[in-house]
Amino acid sequence: MSMPPAAPLSYLFVPGHQPERFAKALASGADRVIVDLEDAVSPSGKAVAREAIAAWMSSVNEEIRGKLLIRINDASTGWYADDLQLLRQVRAACVMLPKCESRRQLADVLAPLGAGATALPLVETARGLLAAFDLATAPGIVRLAFGSLDYMADLDIPADSPALEHAATQLAIASRAAGLPSPVAGVTPDIDADRVAADMAQAGRLGFGAKMCIHPAQVAAVHRALRPGAEEQAWAQRILSASRAAGGGAIQLDGKMVDRPVVLKAERIVALAARIPVFSQDT
Repeated sequence: MSMPPAAPLSYLFVPGHQPERFAKALASGADRVIVDLEDAVSPSGKAVAREAIAAWMSSVNEEIRGKLLIRINDASTGWYADDLQLLRQVRAACVMLPKCESRRQLADVLAPLGAGATALPLVETARGLLAAFDLATAPGIVRLAFGSLDYMADLDIPADSPALEHAATQLAIASRAAGLPSPVAGVTPDIDADRVAADMAQAGRLGFGAKMCIHPAQVAAVHRALRPGAEEQAWAQRILSASRAAGGGAIQLDGKMVDRPVVLKAERIVALAARIPVFSQDT
């Protein structure tokens, strides 16, 4: 696993025009909730969604605010200016910016929000991918996310195209080089838990450490896929036990030399397993 243990594992979208679902999203077990003003809301529902979000956020505490992101519409749309006004009104702590392609876009969103506001840029286009490291090193950026469905549309490629994996790998490399947590994988349209878990496992092999969800039922599948297996945990425990016995020096285990990077990997595995509950599928 390539992500710090404290980084969120799951991000659940909830439509901004359906406030009756906000509390349910928070209770889903997702690490973060993305209140959506973009794809999940029709053009006729944008104003209603902004009003619903403003009303709800006026009543939530700081702990809940810390779990929320607001995904706005991108700057090319007619809803962008009103979305920015909403961000200022509700004192948004974190913003998800779709089709992000430049640091200037991020600065335009974050500047009016004041100190402490952060952003999670969605890379969804070829231009965004080429700017990935520039975005990752911009002030206030907590993580990169891959809008894989929009990226497929931008390049006109199928889901099994090698170009999709290439893009995902580039985001993982940019994130690591910038010192960010590993990026967030795109959504799986299929609600089926096995499909979601398989997609998360594949994303993990490409260097991703979290996933966006479009249904509460997907959250557990993401966490299950990210939880290290029994064999992996047993290996990590053996590495750490041997390292402790050696007083932190170089060790040999099963005929192989174990150096510091391997010990760090074992520590990440143990920490990640401790964060995620054991699901019935694991037993």
